[in-house]
Amino acid sequence: MSDDRLPPKASVKPKIANFDSATAMLRALASHCRDEDFIALGSFPKWSTPFMSLVGALVNHTPEIVRNAVYTVSGWTEAVAQRKIVGPRTEPSTVARWLCDHYPKKRYPAIMLGSSNGALMHLCAACGIPWLPQTYLMPVAHRRLDPNDVAMELARMRPLALRFLAAYPEVQLHHMHDPSQDRLMVQLMSYFRLKYLRLPEAYQTFMEQCLQPGATICIVDCALRWPTTRLADRYIFQMGALGGPTADEYLNGGPRVAAFLAQTHASVQRWTAPAPDAERPEAEWGFESALDDEIRDYADRNGYRVERLTFSHPEDLSPLIADFHADWFGRHGIDANRLLVESFVLMDPHRAWRAGLVPFWMFFNMEPSLKSLRKYLEEHDFDDIGLMLFSHGVRSIGLAAIEDWDACLARARKRGFYIGVDRRAYPQDFATFVNYSRDLERRFGKINIDLPPVPYATARDFVRSRAAGTRVSWNSL
Repeated sequence: MSDDRLPPKASVKPKIANFDSATAMLRALASHCRDEDFIALGSFPKWSTPFMSLVGALVNHTPEIVRNAVYTVSGWTEAVAQRKIVGPRTEPSTVARWLCDHYPKKRYPAIMLGSSNGALMHLCAACGIPWLPQTYLMPVAHRRLDPNDVAMELARMRPLALRFLAAYPEVQLHHMHDPSQDRLMVQLMSYFRLKYLRLPEAYQTFMEQCLQPGATICIVDCALRWPTTRLADRYIFQMGALGGPTADEYLNGGPRVAAFLAQTHASVQRWTAPAPDAERPEAEWGFESALDDEIRDYADRNGYRVERLTFSHPEDLSPLIADFHADWFGRHGIDANRLLVESFVLMDPHRAWRAGLVPFWMFFNMEPSLKSLRKYLEEHDFDDIGLMLFSHGVRSIGLAAIEDWDACLARARKRGFYIGVDRRAYPQDFATFVNYSRDLERRFGKINIDLPPVPYATARDFVRSRAAGTRVSWNSL
């Protein structure tokens, strides 16, 4: 195995979440750069997947109360203890170094830096270039908490947030609380999403060592904003998250919220959160522009070009990048007639590329993503459609029903099938986090097409040429 294919050196993982978009997507892309499939979200070695699949199947057949507990506790195991919130495993510089260490050390013509985006991981994989996130998730453990008690969440966690920020001035903390989609997880932990305001030294070192002279740094700017509240300098509170409920429903309630709370035997009919004082970059997906000047100054000092890829919503890129793959496959004599639909962090850019699958990424499993997929299928025909579905454990507001996903699969001209999904268990399908990687080969076959990497400029120019009438732009700075 050549040096650029060697896996990263073993190092102690910082206390950030495996299930988060930034961690999982970076691992998926880095796996492709090492010419490896993305197995079980990078959390387990391939040899252990049969056993973990069995464990997941057993969990799927337990009573709902047990499955709820498994989801809650499994998330809690990734959370940092409050007494260790400031320390070597939570230091933002440690996180940045650990993220960079996933990639092979070789020369790249470009790098993406900024917002998380599953469709973008496929574009990066096609070009053979890395991506580094601005935002990552650090879950913080706490004693059991009623997910509907926002005031108690803030009272408990605000002192910890302020302590963390006092120690690390290079980040901004977005304290996100979602009692709908993350209802099980937030009972034992809080979501602290951290955005770099300064370009980490580890990122700079990685680029100096691994970018070609005159390479391009492309800022990935998801312009999604959310009504939020500034609680202190660099401390932002966000009620809710992108998905099923709207921001207005999280903040002001409504019939869907009241029905959901009644179904969960809550003592309230709506949530009460601090009044928002401004719209700011969304905690998970949005790009904080404070990093702009740092990137541009660094690029000027080192002779790199800077570009900006901007989009309004995480799924804006999905149809463009799916079409890009179909076009590139067609240029190389591959029938682009098989669609792989991915869901949140359930993805595998390497297997999709090597098998000639057109990737369509959905940011979650909610009705807005169902609508996006339906629109794409109305405009495109495929012989085979394979569908992954992320299971977050909650029949939350706006969850798309399994029958609606069935209807999408029925649009295939030949075969429509799920990838690693237990229909009966969804959205509490614990086994899907392992089975998606197993079923990719079972359903689509072990195909290894030898495709040349796409020149970065070719990918950029394709997106530019198709961006008219969309909310996507790709400009030089």
